[in-house]
Parts: sequence; C-alpha cells; structure tokens
Amino acid sequence: MKKLYKFTPYKSGKWQKSLYLCAHLVISMTTITTEQLYSLFLQYPKVVTDSRERTEFGIFFALKGETFDGNRFAQKALEAGCTYAVVDNPEVAQGNERMLLVPNVLEALQQLARHHRMQFNIPVIGITGTNGKTTTKELIAAVLMEKYNVLFTQGNLNNHIGVPLTLLRLTAEHNIAVVEMGANHPGEIADLVQLVCPTHGIITNIGKAHLEGFGSLEGIIETKGALYNYLREHKGYIFRNITNPYLSKIAGGTEEVTYALNELKAGVFGCVEKSAPFITLSWNSERFSSGAHTVKTQFIGSYNAENMLAAITFGLFFNVDPKLICHALETYEPHNNRSQYIKTARNEVIMDAYNANPASMDAALRNYSEMKLENKLLILGDMLELGETSIEEHQHVVDTAMKLGFENVILVGSNFGSTNAGTYTKLANLQMLKLYLEENELSNFAILIKGSHGIGLDQVITLL
Repeated sequence: MKKLYKFTPYKSGKWQKSLYLCAHLVISMTTITTEQLYSLFLQYPKVVTDSRERTEFGIFFALKGETFDGNRFAQKALEAGCTYAVVDNPEVAQGNERMLLVPNVLEALQQLARHHRMQFNIPVIGITGTNGKTTTKELIAAVLMEKYNVLFTQGNLNNHIGVPLTLLRLTAEHNIAVVEMGANHPGEIADLVQLVCPTHGIITNIGKAHLEGFGSLEGIIETKGALYNYLREHKGYIFRNITNPYLSKIAGGTEEVTYALNELKAGVFGCVEKSAPFITLSWNSERFSSGAHTVKTQFIGSYNAENMLAAITFGLFFNVDPKLICHALETYEPHNNRSQYIKTARNEVIMDAYNANPASMDAALRNYSEMKLENKLLILGDMLELGETSIEEHQHVVDTAMKLGFENVILVGSNFGSTNAGTYTKLANLQMLKLYLEENELSNFAILIKGSHGIGLDQVITLL
C-alpha cells in the first residue's frame, strides 16, 4: 500500500513569489493567467459562483448557463464582499481593477482547480457509477474520517462545476480526498478525471441510466471506464466489485482491490444477515487479515450492502481499525431521500425518491418484495432521461411489480401512464398524486416511494 503523505502546498519558491505579486501588476494584463489567478486564490481562497452569497475576501466566478450570464452579476458580487470577480466579458472588466478577465470563466475555474489539486501529494479517491455513487462516497468518507481528515464532495456536486469547487476546498490539513464524478453524456468522466487526477478509484456499478444522453449501454460503459483508463495510465489502484460483469470486462492492467457479496474469492467478503427492514451485514477479509465482523446499520435495501462493503474495503486499505469501520457504518444515517426509513403517524415509509433508473428500480422492487412487512404499497414515479427506450423500460418495471406479487401500486407520470398496468392506479403527475392522497387517506401501510428526483415524490410525505 502506498504511504499516506501530507503536503503543504504553499512553500515552493515559485508560488511564494507569485503570492506577493502586486495586485495592480497582475490585473493590468489583458487576461489573467492560471498562475496569476492562483496567486490571488492563495490569498482569497473562498470561491463563489452565486453573486447573492455574501462573502468577504473571496473570488467570484461569473459562470454562464442556458438562461443566465454571470458577467451581469459580477459587480453585485463585489458589492456583496468579494475581493475579485473573474469574468470573460471585456466590457464588464474594462476600467475595474477588481475584475479579472479570462477567455472562458468555466475553463479558468477548472484549470485553477486542477492546478490547486496538483499541489497536494495525498491519496485522491475518484468515484463514479450508475447507481450508489453518492451513498458510497458518503460511506467511504465516514469510514476514513474515523482516522483521517477527509475532504469529500458535498451533496451531489459531481459535475463539471461541482468537481472543481470540491477540489478548491483542499487545504494542507487534509490527508485524503474523496471526489464523486457524475456523467450524463459521453466523455464527461474522461474530462473530470483530468481535473481530479485520482490515485485510487471505484466504479460502483454500471447499468441503464441517462440513456437519452449516452445513446446506449455501451456508451455508458465507455464513459465510466475512463476512470479505469486513467488509473491504469498512472499506476493507480482500482477498487472493484468482482460480481459485476461489466466491470470485469474493462478492469485489469493495474493494482486491484476486490470486494463482493457472497463471493469468497473477493479480497473483502460480505453477506447480508438480515434486512427487516434495516441491514445487518457480516464481513471479513483474508487479504487484510481481518477477522469476522457484524455490523447493524440504519440502511434499508440489501442493494446498499455493496456500497457499505466498498467503504469497508477502502477503510481496510487505508488501515482504519475494523472496530472503527463498524462504528462508522452503525452510526451513519441515510439522508436526502436515499433509502430513508420514515415512521409517520399512520404509515411506515421507505423514501427512495432521489433518483431512479431501470437498474435501481429493479433492485428496489426485488429487495422490497423480500422484506417481511404487512400491507405493502408502492408509489412509483417516472424514470427520466431514458430516451427512446423509456416506455419499454417503464413497462418492464410494471411487469416486474406484477411478477413479484405487488397488488397496491400507484404509478405517477406520463411514462408510466403509457404502460399496460392492469389494475394499478395511474396518476398523471405530482399534483394528481397529492389530490389522490388527500381524498384517499392511507393508513397502516408499508410504503415504498421510488422515482426520479424531478418527479418530486418526496413532497408527499406530509400526506402519509
């Protein structure tokens, strides 16, 4: 195992000289370079992308979107307390020494983040995958924080903007970084790994999601596989679930650390002892000379056991005491509508409405069918961004629910509305669901709520 290094990034002579460049000399240039911008960042390390956020001694980046242009708000950001504003509109920058002109603000942010990341010689763990990447990121961070000072992605800030913002939060106090990377289109992970420069990486799994952007499952595999490619090229470590056939096809060529449920050949082995409804997980590892351990978690859904096992594997690799690993998993509470157990006045609810795709929906239904609960009821919302296969995939979900014997099922959204759903209740949208629940009070049910975040199913909890 590679040694953990702790590196203070502000000691080299080059950057020390840049740090003390006079501000008026830096901003007198036509455009500011990454090195010059970095010297200012070291003095004002708070990065802001929302002009409404009151921040003293920070740098505002005037990002653009489909419906907004951050250049228009640069002056407001300065008035709110920012010391500088990075803009790419020369007219905005003209005559104001606190406006830093660059060719492209987003690229400037990304280049600054990569430059900053390269000043640190610490393990950087890159995480991607179709399902479970945010939960796995949270669990890995929780386990590693039992021993180290860990920087990790907040929420799901895992895209071309969120990843740079995460990297710019790195300080000399951090021992390890855990960075989540998401993708909706081909090539996105390849771009993000060039910013993150991971030393260790994990693809949680590969399945059908965002098919509208990727075009095919093969496109998803190629995009996610960019993480493995980078680690191979830079002699990093791949952490892999050996039971996933898609990952097996694209792995190899560098150091591997394996884990799996119910597979003794794995470096870290685990099995679900109970799921009624919370998971009790048993695990052990010959590779890391760890004995048998059992952990009672606050997670619902046996599919989360693989996420926990991944976190255990990282903990063992980085020499976290097994007892501390178990403590981290036992005390972690799921949040943000990811497999949350909620006891209302009238019902038991499993809220899993942050995201949904064919793979996660299938896993949720099969796991729920195995739970020993009375009066089960499903509220399923549309899976978004599936493109041409959308109706086919939604019909498959309906067929699966029928085969598993679910009788009380409410389907929400236009995609489910186009399926052949027998006696299941179909509702056009969230508003119709709210009206239905107001007119039909549900009591004494065990309810699984699953759907894409955009459907908004989490909003109905007060009606249950």
